[in-house]
Amino acid sequence: MKEWIRLEPVFKQMVWGGSRMREFFGYNIPGNDTGEAWCVSAHAQGDCMVLGGRFAGRTLSWLWEHERGLFGGIAGKEFPLLVKYIDAKEDLSIQVHPDDRYAGIHEDGARGKTECWYILDCKKDADIIIGHSARDQSELETMIRENRWKDLLRVRPIQAGDFFQIEPGTIHAIRKGTFLIEIQQNSDITYRLYDYGRCPGGKPRQLHLQQAMDVVKCPYKGQTAAPEVFYGQGYERATLVTCPFYTVEKYTVREILDIRQDHPFMILCVTDGSGTIDGSSVKKGDNLILPFGYGTAQIKGNLSVMAAFV
Repeated sequence: MKEWIRLEPVFKQMVWGGSRMREFFGYNIPGNDTGEAWCVSAHAQGDCMVLGGRFAGRTLSWLWEHERGLFGGIAGKEFPLLVKYIDAKEDLSIQVHPDDRYAGIHEDGARGKTECWYILDCKKDADIIIGHSARDQSELETMIRENRWKDLLRVRPIQAGDFFQIEPGTIHAIRKGTFLIEIQQNSDITYRLYDYGRCPGGKPRQLHLQQAMDVVKCPYKGQTAAPEVFYGQGYERATLVTCPFYTVEKYTVREILDIRQDHPFMILCVTDGSGTIDGSSVKKGDNLILPFGYGTAQIKGNLSVMAAFV
C-alpha cells in the first residue's frame, strides 16, 4: 500500500501576526497573533511532527536522519526545503537574505535563503515591497543612512494569485493584510534593514545593517519569467518557478488530476477546497510529502494544491 507522510504545522506568534490561521486550518490555535505556520519543516526552530501512519510521532528531521530512503537517499545535512504560511496583520520588517556562499562563510556554514511567495488572500489595495531604486552600492548606503525609505523601496500592488520569486540579495517585505504561502530553502537567516521603530517587549528588534548592505544586490533586477500553465480537462497545472533549489507547481483540480511523483520527494500543500489523494481525504490546511518511489498519485475533488520538489 502506498503511504504518504502527513505533517502537523508548528505555529509561531509574531508581533505583526494576524488571526486567519484558525479559519484556514479549521481548528483552534493557542494564543493570538499567529503570524506563521511552518507546515513542512525539519528546521531546529520548528520541526514538524508526522500525523498517523507508521512514523506517527516522529519529526521530519528524524525521518531525514534515519529514513533517508524516503527522500531518494539524496545527500545533505538537512532536509532542503521549508514551507510556511504567513498572515500579516501589520507590515513585516524591511529585510534581505544571504545566498549560500555568504551564509556559509558568515553564518557558521548555514544555507542561504532563496524563497518564493504565492498570494492566497489580501486586503483591497494591498501591496508588498520587492526591490530598490539605488543605482549602486554607494547610493544604497547613503539612502539607508539617511532613512530615505520611501525613495529607496519599490512598492508594488498585489492580488490573490500573484507569485513572486525572491532571490538572495533582494530587499523585500510582506505588508499588512496579506496571507500567503512561502516555499524556501531550509534556512531562517534574515537581515533586517528597518523595523518601523517597533519595540515589542519594550525594546526594538535587532537590525543587521552591515550584513544587509553586504548582500543586497545593486542595481535591483526584477523577475521576468511568467508561469507556464497547462489547461487539462477538469484541472489546471502551472509551473510557477524552477530554480537550482526547488521547482514549485500549482494544481487547480475541479475533477481529477494524475501527477507523477518521480522526484526524490514531493511536498503537497492543500491551499483551498477539499477532495482525496489516492482515496484518502484531504482539505484546506493539510500538508504532506509523497516519498521517493511513490509513483502516480490521483487527486480528486474541488481543491487547489501547491507542490514543491527538488
